[in-house]
Amino acid sequence: MISKNINIALIGCGRIAEHHIIHSNRVKECKVIAVCDKNINKARIYGEKYKIPFFADYNKMLNEIKNINVVAIMTPSGMHYKHTIDIIKKFKKHIIIEKPAYLRPNEVDKAFRFAKKNNVKIFPVFQNRYNKSVKKLKKALIKNELGSIRIVNVRVRWCRPDRYYNLAEWRGTFSQDGGALTNQGIHHVDLIRYLFGEVDSVSATMKTLGSKIEVEDSVVAIFNLKNGAIGSLEITTAARPIDYEASISVLGSKGMSQIGGLAVNELQVFSVKPSDCMKYSQKIPNALGLGHTDFYKEVKKNLLSKTSKNFVVDRNDCYKTIRLLNAFYKSDEIKKKVFVNKVKNSRRLGKKNIKLLKLYS
Repeated sequence: MISKNINIALIGCGRIAEHHIIHSNRVKECKVIAVCDKNINKARIYGEKYKIPFFADYNKMLNEIKNINVVAIMTPSGMHYKHTIDIIKKFKKHIIIEKPAYLRPNEVDKAFRFAKKNNVKIFPVFQNRYNKSVKKLKKALIKNELGSIRIVNVRVRWCRPDRYYNLAEWRGTFSQDGGALTNQGIHHVDLIRYLFGEVDSVSATMKTLGSKIEVEDSVVAIFNLKNGAIGSLEITTAARPIDYEASISVLGSKGMSQIGGLAVNELQVFSVKPSDCMKYSQKIPNALGLGHTDFYKEVKKNLLSKTSKNFVVDRNDCYKTIRLLNAFYKSDEIKKKVFVNKVKNSRRLGKKNIKLLKLYS
């Protein structure tokens, strides 16, 4: 619990960092008060723009600015676990962790266990859960407005050419990034569970079709939900020349719904009440969505609460999403269907790369 203000420090000043600054600062009693990046010039941009201290070393930042009580980690995905443990061990700070939280299920377990031992909390970022279209569909499913679920389809058709992957050495690697499913598709993997319940089994095929990278840029899969429904998943960054869609459609015994747009930000089809489509859609200028403001509201509510309670995405929830993510990779690795509850770790995601580990430590 925090007594008053939630003072946040950002570690990693990439594309998502300013989004966190803007949206956290919209929430009363939340404020980003320092930023850090190994590339000091990246940190300087945000530091000077928002008139806050900037650093190249988070140890120096956390030693000098004593009133920081939350650290938002936005470093390469493969560094999330190491940075979480290091910051909790040395500084006992609460952690906000950007997608995909951690690359392996066992990292989720170990990180949350270590946080509990040190009396701090971890807040995984799955901001698409707060989109108006997603919340509307979730409510409709809870109320059984679409009836029993029969077919679910997930599609992400985005464009990430070689110049995107060439922006940094960690991009396009299994050690630090993961592929299209991990980096771009993780929110949609999470939404499968959030909206429709647990997945029983998956069968996936992954390929690299549009870029010269180590990881997959395209995956097609089928999955079976525990409620009896079947689903398909298609996620790619090999679309050209632009981003086209990120959508989830569901067919039920009473009707159909589809959420789409560039970031599942539009309610495109809702057969129960078609007039609701405009009401529950958000027009955005980019594919990031607007859920970070609501995310920070939930962080504030949790940290300022006088009673101990779990965050909306707790340890078990985060674990199951990362386990499902790994299940798709495991299926491709062994070239057969896998049962999700038997999956531990993919052999590729988070594999060691000493050069990159030293570079981003």
